[in-house]
Amino acid sequence: MDWKLELVFVPVSDVDRAKDFYVNKLGFNADFDERPMDGLRFVQLTPPGSACSICIGEGLTDAPAGTAPTLQMVVGNIQEAHDQLKANGVDVSEIEVLDWGHFVNFADPDGNKWAVQYIPARPNG
Repeated sequence: MDWKLELVFVPVSDVDRAKDFYVNKLGFNADFDERPMDGLRFVQLTPPGSACSICIGEGLTDAPAGTAPTLQMVVGNIQEAHDQLKANGVDVSEIEVLDWGHFVNFADPDGNKWAVQYIPARPNG
């Protein structure tokens, strides 16, 4: 049996601001944005090419905004990823080259931390 990670909850303070950041600055796909009942809003966003999505919204978690553990994506070209983030106005770190991969880091408007990794031995991400 396969066990596939599909959804990670990311606590945010302003759903519309966070959705705008993830969709318009990071290029995530807005898969779903619904209010099934009062006090509940479910927004599912997926990075391009990913099988795992994030979920933001209202009434989904008791975790304070900005307290998600560091999330990580893998790309096939770290320079291109860095340039795209910077061009879209994301406050992104410089590229850090380590023995186990090349990284850039950024945070969403609430301070949820993200790492983007390029692994030279896996050029397709």
